[in-house]
Amino acid sequence: MFKKSFALFLAFGLVLSVLAGCGNGSSSASSKSKAYVPKELVIGFVPSSNADTLEAKAKPLGDLLSKKIGIPVKVQVTTDYNGVIEAMASKKMDLGFLPPTSYVLAHQKGYANVLLQAQRYGVNPKDGANTSEKVDYYYSGMLVRNDSGINSIKDLKGKKIGWQDATSTAGYVFPAVKMKKAGIDPQKDVTGVTLQGHDKGVLAVLNKDVDAAPVFVDARNIVKAESPNVFKETHYIFQTAKIPNDTISVRPDMSKKWQKKISDAFVSIGNDPKGEKVIYSIYSHVGYSPSKDSNFDVVRNYSKEIGE
Repeated sequence: MFKKSFALFLAFGLVLSVLAGCGNGSSSASSKSKAYVPKELVIGFVPSSNADTLEAKAKPLGDLLSKKIGIPVKVQVTTDYNGVIEAMASKKMDLGFLPPTSYVLAHQKGYANVLLQAQRYGVNPKDGANTSEKVDYYYSGMLVRNDSGINSIKDLKGKKIGWQDATSTAGYVFPAVKMKKAGIDPQKDVTGVTLQGHDKGVLAVLNKDVDAAPVFVDARNIVKAESPNVFKETHYIFQTAKIPNDTISVRPDMSKKWQKKISDAFVSIGNDPKGEKVIYSIYSHVGYSPSKDSNFDVVRNYSKEIGE
C-alpha cells in the first residue's frame, strides 16, 4: 500500500509540472506586472491528528487573523498536503500550513514561498513534557511497544510499519533515510501501511496493529488522555536529526506589502496568550517567526536521498 502511495507522490510532482505548463500562457506577463492583493484570504490545513475537529479549531485562528488584517479569512481542511499544494498551484488558496517536505516540493514548482516558521516548545522524549524553550525545529522517532522485541533499526526488517503520507517529513522522509543508512530499505525490507495522522500512528503501535510507526516526538501526548499508559508501554528505538518546523507558505504572486501584513499578524497572534492557546490547539504551535528558503536545504538533501 505504501509503495503505491509513494509512487502517487512522485506522479503528483509530474502533474504539478503539467499544471505549471498549462498555467503559463498569455496571463503570465500580467501576473508578473501586477502583484496579487487578496480580498479574502483562504488558508489550507491538513489534519495531523483528529481530522473531524481541525476545522473547528482552525476557525478561531481565521477570526483572529481577519480582525488584524481587515479582510475575511476562510479556512479549508484538505485530506492531504498534495491538496493544499494543488489549490495553491491553481490560485484557489493563498496560504498553506505546509510541513517541510511539502513546502520544498511546492516551492520547487513555483507555487509557494515560505513566509513563517512555526515555533514549538522543546520536548523531553522520556516523558513527553515540554521544556520552557521555544524552538524552530523538532524530531521524529520510530515508536514501538516495549514488548515488541524491536530494539534497533535492524530489528525492523520484515516488520509492519505504519507510515504517514510519502510527503510527511517526520512520518516518512527523515526516518526512512535513517533506516536506509542503517541498511534497511524502507520500502522493500518492511511491510508498509499508510496512516493519516500521527495520533493514528501512536494508537496503531499501542493496539498492535503495526509493529512500529514513525511519529513526531512526542506525538504520544495527543493520545495520553484516552490511553494513559502510552508512555509506560512504548518507547523510541531511534530519533532523527533535527527537522525544521512547519511553514506558513504563501503564493508567490502576493504583494510584498500584504505578505508582511499577514506575517506581522501571525507573529502578533503568537505573542498574545489567547492567540497562543488557539494556535497550540491546532498544531501545538506556540508562535511564529520569519523564515527563509535556505532553512529547508537539509530537507532537500534528505528528499534526494530517499528518492534515489
